[in-house]
Amino acid sequence: MTTHRLSRQYGAINTQLIVIIGLLVLIVGLSGLSVWLFTQYSDQKNNVDSKIAVAEAAARKAQAEEDDLKIKAIEEEPNREFAGPEDYGRLAFEYPKNWSVYIADEGDTTNGKFNAYLHPVTVPSITSKSARFALKVTIENTAYDKALSAFTKDIEKGDLKSSPISVNGHEGTRLDGLIAKDIRGSAVLFRVRDKTITVSSQAETFKEYFDAIVATIDFND
Repeated sequence: MTTHRLSRQYGAINTQLIVIIGLLVLIVGLSGLSVWLFTQYSDQKNNVDSKIAVAEAAARKAQAEEDDLKIKAIEEEPNREFAGPEDYGRLAFEYPKNWSVYIADEGDTTNGKFNAYLHPVTVPSITSKSARFALKVTIENTAYDKALSAFTKDIEKGDLKSSPISVNGHEGTRLDGLIAKDIRGSAVLFRVRDKTITVSSQAETFKEYFDAIVATIDFND
């Protein structure tokens, strides 16, 4: 009787031991699996982070190269754009990049007139009576017909040649010859609202540049 009871007890202990061992093996297995999964996750994450970093670096390099090309293109472009005040029609045209620009009174149009002077390298003093500017821009609160009538006498005398001109859809008048006292050159006049645009070159030396600049003139009617 005692032997049978002990046998059953040993059997129960063996079963419990097997269960315990099985659980331990399962726990160890799950722990190992967790470590393996975490290792795989870390490797994948590092791999993804590395790929993202490489992609971002490549994107930054591509952007930098694109910016360099744009800057180089601008530097190699022979011209710059001039843009006048918005309330004066925003006169725009292209001029040589090695020319300087001086805007009188910092572009103040409260006196009813906008004046700008352009010249190779350095703009001469605008107060000098002997200065001859490669390009002078004037936008004034004067009706087009009235501004043009100031040249009538010189046109009639033959000192000044007048001809119609059309640039980018804008109709105007071109003058060649004695555009002012002791000044021979060329000028174009355009109507912009109730104002008049006058772009002139005060020396025949700059005629080729003047013709090229005039061809690019545009403004808001």
